[in-house]
Amino acid sequence: MEGLLKLKRRHFNALLSSLCALAIAGSFGSALAQMPAQAASSSAPAILVVGDSLSAEYGLKRGTGWVALLSETLAEEKVKARVVNASISGDTTSGGRSRIAALLKQHKPKWVVIELGGNDALRGLPLNMTRDNLATMARLSREAGAQVLLLGMEMPPNYGAKYAQEFRDLYTTVAKTEKAALVPFFLKGVADTKDPTALFQADRIHPNERAQATMRDNVWPELRKLITRR
Repeated sequence: MEGLLKLKRRHFNALLSSLCALAIAGSFGSALAQMPAQAASSSAPAILVVGDSLSAEYGLKRGTGWVALLSETLAEEKVKARVVNASISGDTTSGGRSRIAALLKQHKPKWVVIELGGNDALRGLPLNMTRDNLATMARLSREAGAQVLLLGMEMPPNYGAKYAQEFRDLYTTVAKTEKAALVPFFLKGVADTKDPTALFQADRIHPNERAQATMRDNVWPELRKLITRR
C-alpha cells in the first residue's frame, strides 16, 4: 500500500490490537447516524452517502463529521444539492447491499457515495463477497439513475501484502466494471502520515475531528466532477 506501508509497524500493531478488541466488544454500535441535510430545498437533488462509522460521526460531536462538512461546502459553492447520510456504524457491504434498494426508492438520489468495506476486512469476510456487494450496490444505484462514487480503503500491512493488494484492487475493479468514480484511498492524509495517531481518536481506529476536513477534501474533487458532468 502506497501510504499505509510507510507507517511504522508499532503504530499498526497497536491499531490492529485496538480493532480486534473493539470488534469483539461490539462497540462499533449500530445506530443510524442520519445527518441534517444541507439547508436547501427538499426538492434539490440528493447526494446519498451509504457508509459505516467513518461517515456516521462515530465518537464525534454531531455536525462535525466529513459528511456535514460536505454539506457546508455545497452551500458555500452554491451547489443545489442536499446530502442524505444513511451511514451506520459497524455496517458491512452486506448491510449496505440489503439497504440500498429501499434507500434509492426513498431518496431518489442523483449521486450515491459508497463508503463501505473496511468492516468486511476486519471481520475476515471473503474478498469476493465484498466485491460482489459493492458491485451490486453500484449497479442498482446506476440503474436507478444515480451516478456513483466509490470510496476506497486500504488495510494495514499486518494483514499481509497479498491481502492488502487484493483488497485495494477490488475497489478499482468495481469502479471499472460498474462505471463508477473512485477515490482510491479515503483516508489519504489521515492514516498515512508520519504519526497517524495524531489524527485518530483514542481507539486508534476512528479519525478525530481534526481529520474530517481532510476526508471531505479527499471526496469533494471527485464528487464535484460528477455533479458538474453534463
